[in-house]
Amino acid sequence: MTSTDAHTATAPRSIRTFHPRRGRMSGRQTTALERLWPLYGLLVPDAPATGVDPAALFGRRAPLVLEIGSGMGDTTAAMAANDPDRDYLAVEVHTPGIANLLDLIEQRGLRNVRVAEGDALDLVRGLPEGSLDAVHVFFPDPWPKSRHHKRRIIQPTHVALLRSRLRPGGTLHCATDWAEYAEAMRDTLDGDPGLVNAYDGFAPRPAHRPVTKFERRALVAGRPIADLVYHRR
Repeated sequence: MTSTDAHTATAPRSIRTFHPRRGRMSGRQTTALERLWPLYGLLVPDAPATGVDPAALFGRRAPLVLEIGSGMGDTTAAMAANDPDRDYLAVEVHTPGIANLLDLIEQRGLRNVRVAEGDALDLVRGLPEGSLDAVHVFFPDPWPKSRHHKRRIIQPTHVALLRSRLRPGGTLHCATDWAEYAEAMRDTLDGDPGLVNAYDGFAPRPAHRPVTKFERRALVAGRPIADLVYHRR
């Protein structure tokens, strides 16, 4: 399968938590995708039972952070650059974002970042239990209409899956600019018996999470940011 084919392949699912998107790419992004995908890219397997070996993927054994919905990759690249002792596996479906993160990996000489294309939940199912040091879910699609709430990634069955891949004491960190979703997230995370809130309610904004253009736009629009930080028992 070529790199171009890889980004058109998706595993069939009954309910998706994301909008499949390609979008236009700049010449720089197109070149980065073609050159760097074979080095740093991972197509989410159609059959999760095939599994993902983090040590083989990164060429070392280190604590692993999963970034669900990495967008254009700026946050992932910045956090990974400041945290070289941990590996970062970003999963995204937006092709320009994947290409942009690949370009950032090369620009910044990052050795601790890999990029997966496809359904994040399929990727998580393919990871060994207890293999993750942290899971980051920053600004997921809020699916604001009531009939679409079933598509939200932060819901009980998905949270139970994410928690099972965390090591004991590992961190699940969510952030959203959608007030109703923030409350729903907190109720869902509080309801998981294997998680404990690191704070009394919402968390203060962590200094290690970079401020993105998306977050700045949300603040300008008057949408406050809510962070939630939980640990696996």
